[in-house]
Amino acid sequence: MSKITKYIGLDVHKDSISIAVAEPGRSKPQFLKRIPGDNGRLLKVLRTLGPLDSLHCAYEAGPTGYPLHRLLTEKGVRCEVVAPSEIPMKKGKRVKTDRIDAISLAHHLRAGNLVAVCVPDEEIEAMRDLVRARDDVKIVEKSAKHRLSKFLLRHGRSYPGKTNWTNMHLDWIRKQRFEREAQECVLREYLHAVVQRGEQLERLGDALARLVEGCKLEPLIKALQAMRGIKLLTASSLAFELIDLRRFATAPKLMSYLGLVPSEDSSGGRRRQGSITKAGNKRIRTLLTEAAWNCRFKPQRTAHLRKRQEGISQEVKDIAWKAQERLHQRYKSLSVRGKPHQCMITAMARELAGFIWAIGQQDKLLVV
Repeated sequence: MSKITKYIGLDVHKDSISIAVAEPGRSKPQFLKRIPGDNGRLLKVLRTLGPLDSLHCAYEAGPTGYPLHRLLTEKGVRCEVVAPSEIPMKKGKRVKTDRIDAISLAHHLRAGNLVAVCVPDEEIEAMRDLVRARDDVKIVEKSAKHRLSKFLLRHGRSYPGKTNWTNMHLDWIRKQRFEREAQECVLREYLHAVVQRGEQLERLGDALARLVEGCKLEPLIKALQAMRGIKLLTASSLAFELIDLRRFATAPKLMSYLGLVPSEDSSGGRRRQGSITKAGNKRIRTLLTEAAWNCRFKPQRTAHLRKRQEGISQEVKDIAWKAQERLHQRYKSLSVRGKPHQCMITAMARELAGFIWAIGQQDKLLVV
């Protein structure tokens, strides 16, 4: 690889790209120009700055995605997509423009202060889009159910059964009648929205189960399902969001990345810890918190769990069993000390992330 001669900050938007350049040394980065949001046009500008393999570019992760990164990498340009939340900011800064952002990126890229995100390849990005699409539909379905249930409640219609949103519950809703046609129309539309979202979720779930087979992360997805409380959807989300667990040198680094470690404000002899930082991937943090609720139950290998563990290496199964024992014992210990439930579950989610990291470090995930 050629020696880096220029560090280039790119502030990328749909319609424009602002370019700033910093040279090795202590010279101040200079704003070069603002061009239309055309990757081919950007490539022409970069060629005027020197050999492409001597350039080092960076731009913020955002809605424009990774096509620019893939193009530049293919052409031999060293390119990083950086996490916006990790870019150093001057305290009290009140002016923010594309020009200033590009200059700041070039400056911090040269100084080595930027944190690059893990860029997925096109296959993994496609599967990640599928998982996220299902999560989005789940949110819409929850809102649709909420609107329907509150509409019925406002008119004194309360379901006498024990469990909502079963087939029996939906049949009961279909039998409801109102005197006024306007309210009948509202009921039909609300119910249709709930049923439609349910069918959409089923289609996306079937597509995910089909497409996971044969993908490059299939061994990791199967191995993660050896854990109690982690099935296909959760395992797929973990795999396609984190991609490569070996990029985290230690388990605490993964915990920190997911925002599951306590915030801290310590100085001198004073040490003060607060709530978790909630940095990083909120989607994964939520899934781990939901899975951690299973630590309330005594360790056991249920029939469903044994079925999910078929074809999994013994090393992974040992880690999964150790996780059950450790988390349940930890839960009981915190419960005896009177800790609030949410605090206990958050602590369990943090430790669960450590066991997931351990699985990701195994050379042998499946039995061949």
